[in-house]
Amino acid sequence: MRRETTLAGGAVGVALVALVAAVAVPGALADPTDDRPVRPGPVDIADMDLSAGEVTGDTVVLSVETRLAHRGPPARNVSLRVQAVDTESGLVETSRSVDVGDLTAEKETAVPTNLTVPREGGYRVQAVVYRDGERVDSGARELRGLEALRPAYARSAVEFADRDALPSVSFGVAETTDERTTLVMQAALTNGGDAQPEDLEVTLTLRQADSNIVAGRTTVPVESVRPGRTETVDARLTVPSGYNYYIDAVLRKDGVVIDTARGAANLDPSETISVNETRRDVELRVGDFTRGDGAGGGDDGGRPVAERTGAPTESAGPGFGVGVGVAAVALLAAALLARRNTQ
Repeated sequence: MRRETTLAGGAVGVALVALVAAVAVPGALADPTDDRPVRPGPVDIADMDLSAGEVTGDTVVLSVETRLAHRGPPARNVSLRVQAVDTESGLVETSRSVDVGDLTAEKETAVPTNLTVPREGGYRVQAVVYRDGERVDSGARELRGLEALRPAYARSAVEFADRDALPSVSFGVAETTDERTTLVMQAALTNGGDAQPEDLEVTLTLRQADSNIVAGRTTVPVESVRPGRTETVDARLTVPSGYNYYIDAVLRKDGVVIDTARGAANLDPSETISVNETRRDVELRVGDFTRGDGAGGGDDGGRPVAERTGAPTESAGPGFGVGVGVAAVALLAAALLARRNTQ
């Protein structure tokens, strides 16, 4: 009985000590998991969408929408850095940083960014995500051919037609003599849009094929090209007979060049020209114009070429010249010396 009483008293004492400790030391009986730091949830780049914004003659605004996916506990102090890197040079053209803030909900968040870059070449758009200053994810997209984007002032649905049975530029002969020929030229225009633009004009220029000299030029207004229709513009020019000419056509809208086309007029029966000539662009390499080993240069397949000093030589052939006389004198002296010794 005494043993059970002792155990009961000890249990009561432990309970009293725990109760006193809980009152005297706040938080002594708190859940130890409450003091552990909560690991932030991951933030990833789910997708990147690129689109062209404002387009000017020199620059284009790239609208970049980066979608960030967040899961788990809140992610604090999230930021995004977006930059455009030139694909040819590898240099950063422009860069922007966006403060996203705290991400608490488990969903995707769209972060828009605008980058202004030159309207030429291609770029690699890179996005980097930071959480509390720590890099957690990155992604990239590439785009090329920005020069194909037209500014608003140069956009028009009207352009030169390009069909086998309907060439952009054609001509006919109205009058001809031994010295002068009058050509009737036609430019075919097609309206592929829904509007009917105004202030259009076509300039036709005749260039002599061999010399590229302008033999004649005229500008005619375009009255009306309805949506979905094709119309022709006529013009006359008189040029010297017996030559071949290129017909250059330029379409302008309110003074801005919209489209160009070229044709050929063969008036020389012995020689013809074509507008479908192939031209190859050759990349400029500095190494092609310098010597890497310093061992001669010249034009003879890379072999050294003797430098001309202007001094006259008496050489009668390869390897002959003054050396022949010196050798003859030496042989004569040796013969006389040998004869003297024998005597």
